[in-house]
Amino acid sequence: MPATPTGTVAAPETPAEPNAQGGTAAPAEAPEPDLGHHGDAEATPGLVDLAVNVRRAPMPDWLADPLTAALGELAAYPDPRPARAAVGHRHGRPPEEVLLTAGAAEGFVLIARALRDARHPVVVHPQFTEPEAALRAAGHRVDRVLLDPADGFRLDPARIPADADLVMVGNPTNPTSVLHPADTIAALARPGRVLVVDEAFADTTVAPGVDGEPESLSARRDLPGLVVVRSLTKTWGLAGLRIGYLLGDAGLLARLATAQPLWAVSTPALAAATACAAPVAVAAERAFAAALAADRDHLVERLSGLPGVRVAGRPASAFVLIHIPGAARVRDRLRERGWAVRRGDTFPGLGPDWLRIAVRDPATTDALIDTLAQILEA
Repeated sequence: MPATPTGTVAAPETPAEPNAQGGTAAPAEAPEPDLGHHGDAEATPGLVDLAVNVRRAPMPDWLADPLTAALGELAAYPDPRPARAAVGHRHGRPPEEVLLTAGAAEGFVLIARALRDARHPVVVHPQFTEPEAALRAAGHRVDRVLLDPADGFRLDPARIPADADLVMVGNPTNPTSVLHPADTIAALARPGRVLVVDEAFADTTVAPGVDGEPESLSARRDLPGLVVVRSLTKTWGLAGLRIGYLLGDAGLLARLATAQPLWAVSTPALAAATACAAPVAVAAERAFAAALAADRDHLVERLSGLPGVRVAGRPASAFVLIHIPGAARVRDRLRERGWAVRRGDTFPGLGPDWLRIAVRDPATTDALIDTLAQILEA
């Protein structure tokens, strides 16, 4: 595909349309997606929120108690060492291979700023837009590899340019909910390349016969240049606290840390990281992921019964991507009836006929489907 002046990979061209004089007019160029748009902009008060993928549930005592206790320690500067040790132990890594961040989003900023010498950054899309936004804000020229919806948004390692020295990919990917095989992602690693894998939703995935997170690379220490980005804000409803972390080679993480301000992660956020790395938290995550899978299957089944609605790929996370003609109108009608869903046209590689829907309990799903069916019949 041709490169645009900004260094991105252009989307496939659309066929020219006949004009009134019998010739053909050049197709209109698709507008550049708004990389700064996120689901929280859609979830306005008073609407049922299916636009944001943060789980909303009562906070368990094993998490609430350390957070409450941390409020009594605010006079001291934050000490990240216990949290780094706890997170490292969870993933089978020494503390030096953990860098705690103010949410996963800060991790992308650190990567973009610390690796300014990257010559050929590549972002695999559709995916969370902050990695590319952070790269561009740091002055990088970014190439895009756009995955094909007709192929279920599956990743082919051969499509990544061989000279790419910084590659960013999500797994499972937001917004497609596709979980790529670990071997496929690992095939992208090579000496001289930094491979950034966004696993913000890895703890929402489950597979038969697998005790832990299927396809996660969080414990892989043998892959050169691997950086795994993790978030604790989604499953445990901590978006307002801002806590995440990076996993990778100690030397590479030390380089990324040079772009981080002092005491970037607060004492309560560090307490949350420690608590969420404990065995009781990991067991709770696995139980949640299993329950989520059942709720997701219910949502996919109900969506698949609606005329004109196509579920993309094989959803594996806390959200489902659908293709529906006239999605912008459908989204507006849903808002009028009290429902917020995530528009898809702000993700590179998608367009105006895509919507992302968060997985909720079956009763909420059934109410959504009833409303959506009425809109489609109108």
